[in-house]
This record gives sequence, structure tokens and C-alpha cells, in this order.
Amino acid sequence: MSSENLHIPRENLSPQARLLHYAIVSLQEELDAVDWYRQRADDTEDEALREVLLHNMREEIEHAAMLMEWLRRNNADFARTFETYLFTSAPLTQVETAAEHGGASQAAPRRDDLGFTIGPLRRK
Repeated sequence: MSSENLHIPRENLSPQARLLHYAIVSLQEELDAVDWYRQRADDTEDEALREVLLHNMREEIEHAAMLMEWLRRNNADFARTFETYLFTSAPLTQVETAAEHGGASQAAPRRDDLGFTIGPLRRK
């Protein structure tokens, strides 16, 4: 199992580092599964099998998204980076340049087509 391949002895890890490792390894495994199902769906001649494989692929994407959200909620570095890059519409290299110069929000407008919103929660 991949999660057992720690680079340092387990007893030297903080609980946070150990849990982060589990989430990262699990995310890698989910993304591998997405890739495998997609390749198999592209390669099969059987339409019914293709639909099952694509269904399974989408389930793995759901699992990957759940792990990404766990990472966001439990690690400030992931949270900051996700806030910078995810759900933006500007070219990603422009988002990075803007973030490096302290102006990510101007160069990387947030997508506004994601559905219902209640608006800003802070008073102006």
C-alpha cells in the first residue's frame, strides 16, 4: 500500500503530517483511477462497457474532489493556493504572476457562473 511508504519513520511524524500524507496518497490513487478508467473507456469497442467505465471515472473524480476539499480545510498552504488558482478564468500563468505581485484578484476574476450565491458575507 502506498500510504505505508513514508520517507521518515512514522514515529517522527506529527499527526498532521501523517494525515496529510494519507490524503495526498489517496488523492494520487484516485487520480490514477480516473486516468485508468478514461483510457479503458477510450479503448473499448463496447458502448455499454464504455458507459460503465465513464461512470466509474466520474465516481473517482468525485472522490478526488472530496480529498481536495479535505486538504483545503485542513492545510493553510493548500487553502491559499486553491483560493488563488481554482475557479478562475484568466490564463493560469497570469494568475500566478498576479499572485506573486499581490494582485491575484484583478488578473484572475472568479467565475460567476457556478450557480446560487448569497453574496459577500462581510460588511463593507
